[in-house]
Amino acid sequence: MVLLREEQVKQRVVDATLLVGSDLAQHKGSYSTPTPRIFPSDNFSLELIRPVTVGQRFTTHEINEKLRAAFVATNMEETPFEFALATISSRGMMNYIERQSSNFARMFADSINNYQYIYPLISPSGSAAENLTPDEILIVIVPDLQEIVYKSLRLPITSAIIFTIIIIAAFYLTVATMLRQKKMSEIKNDFINNMTHEFKTPLATISLAVDALRNDKVRFDGEKMTYFSNIIKEENQRMNRQVETILRAALMDRKEVRLNLKPVHAHEVVADVLDNFTLQLQDKKGNLEIKMDAENDLIEADEVHFPNLLNNLVDNSIKYSKENVPPVIKVWTKTDNKNLIIRLEDNGIGMNRETVKRIFEKFYRAHTGNLHNVKGFGLGLSYVKTMVEGHHGEIKVESVLGKGSCFTLTLPLKK
Repeated sequence: MVLLREEQVKQRVVDATLLVGSDLAQHKGSYSTPTPRIFPSDNFSLELIRPVTVGQRFTTHEINEKLRAAFVATNMEETPFEFALATISSRGMMNYIERQSSNFARMFADSINNYQYIYPLISPSGSAAENLTPDEILIVIVPDLQEIVYKSLRLPITSAIIFTIIIIAAFYLTVATMLRQKKMSEIKNDFINNMTHEFKTPLATISLAVDALRNDKVRFDGEKMTYFSNIIKEENQRMNRQVETILRAALMDRKEVRLNLKPVHAHEVVADVLDNFTLQLQDKKGNLEIKMDAENDLIEADEVHFPNLLNNLVDNSIKYSKENVPPVIKVWTKTDNKNLIIRLEDNGIGMNRETVKRIFEKFYRAHTGNLHNVKGFGLGLSYVKTMVEGHHGEIKVESVLGKGSCFTLTLPLKK
């Protein structure tokens, strides 16, 4: 495109030069009209019959106006140019310059960046002064031809670049969408499989308990009746919690979760949540270390969702503990100028870098290798992050595979 436009510009320069050159050549060789003199010179008769050159007949300004009109006629009205009118010898060498524009000499020296076209001015055939006047040439120079070409192509080049960017962006979005859809399909399948297993286990347990209650030996034994009734109740509550988790995720998707923020003492909530896991830790011979170092623990929090998000973090620390290694959970708090910082650290199985990057994604579950006793939908940490952000805070995670994880919550203090 650049080469084609460059040839077009050169051709237009040639056309404009031809228009002016042919017009000037019509006046070449005409006889001069002597200027009246008070004292005629001795060569007055010779001056009367001497044919004049084009340079003698037209001024620099007149030649410039003719070229400007020709450039306008060839749609190059904004193109700068320089020119000169010179005589040449029989060998084609330039003798002297008759007329020239102000910057011609400087532009003529740079023949690499500037385009120049030379048009010979020939007397009309059959004119009275044909072959009597010196040979003349019209030189037209267009400075910085490449810059003129690129300037004229600014719009097409910009359009081409924008169009190319659009194509690349569309291709990228298409591929990204395909990969995202593939990922969502895999997540959906994993979620359905997890949900099926999560519901299948309590349903099977309830079915066995109901069959046991039908047994005559159990029916007349009050202790066994109570035992199996409690099993049914616990499994039913477990299923209800799972359904609530799924419904809660749906509400978060639709942005329908409304937090009722009230002044809450975080230390009291943390203590209550940790107290609920005392039995689980004792069952695994674990240990709980608590340091409430925060001088001010008053924050604005939702009385339901704030304990729930803490509950999910502690529950994960216990679920993802190492086999045959007593879990150790450390919880401590501190404050800076504006925030309450809650740090929860464990000695569990930890996570690799890829898992740390994706741990807060909805439905994502870390690969636990040979550990198959960890159940869930992959919604817990997604819920935690959403709730923390709903409390105008932030959550960060640090983890080393095989050594444990550390979650840090930063929540603004009540003003």
